[in-house]
Amino acid sequence: MNKVKLFCIPYAGGSAAVYSRWKKLVNPLIELKQVELPGRGSRMNESLIDNIPDIVRNIFKEIKDQIKPPYALFGHSMGALITYELCKKIKQEGYPSPVHIFFSGKQGPQVKLKGLNCYNLPEGEFIKHILNYNGTNEAVFKNKELASLFIPILRADFKMVETYKFDRTDDYLECDVSVFSGTDDRAVSWEDLSGWQEVTKSNCRFYPFKGGHFFINEHTEEVVDQINNVLTSISINIEQLSINK
Repeated sequence: MNKVKLFCIPYAGGSAAVYSRWKKLVNPLIELKQVELPGRGSRMNESLIDNIPDIVRNIFKEIKDQIKPPYALFGHSMGALITYELCKKIKQEGYPSPVHIFFSGKQGPQVKLKGLNCYNLPEGEFIKHILNYNGTNEAVFKNKELASLFIPILRADFKMVETYKFDRTDDYLECDVSVFSGTDDRAVSWEDLSGWQEVTKSNCRFYPFKGGHFFINEHTEEVVDQINNVLTSISINIEQLSINK
């Protein structure tokens, strides 16, 4: 039985390592592909990218040889926005569509962010803003060496999200979509989440999880269980169709 490749794109400030815990939790029918972004992790020596079009081109170049059915995509927060644009890029380049897409912890791409841009705030204010998400240990910023590495990554990532421009075209997604959210996530409202329904021609289902913005770290097992349920069902259906042929 063919495994479903699951490409996972990290959130702002994150590296491919944020999905390392998933390795022991994903069903054997799923092959986890942790996507590394330039300027962090195993690609630390590469220059950071601070805009969506360039990061999408970069990721597509990195994974295009692996884009073979069946595969799925997962992105959390900033990663969800990148995932959406990556799906459009894949379609535009004539590659096969994913069998499923998971958008997590992010408003629909057409929703305009409220408030001022934060990526160019003075360092103290920028750090305070980051800590409001409850996803980064304050000790990281108290360590000058770590902070000097981490803050530029966060600024580039926040600029990527805050300067993003939604292009309303008829280039809709063609596969089923799952939208994950944290019930206590103050950054994302239910109304804003519903925007994902508007960008796909297929089914869009919503799955709330306990926790705040980083519920995927707080309740990892529950999140991966739901991914397992969706993708193993797809894998079995693909196998049955193959047998019937």
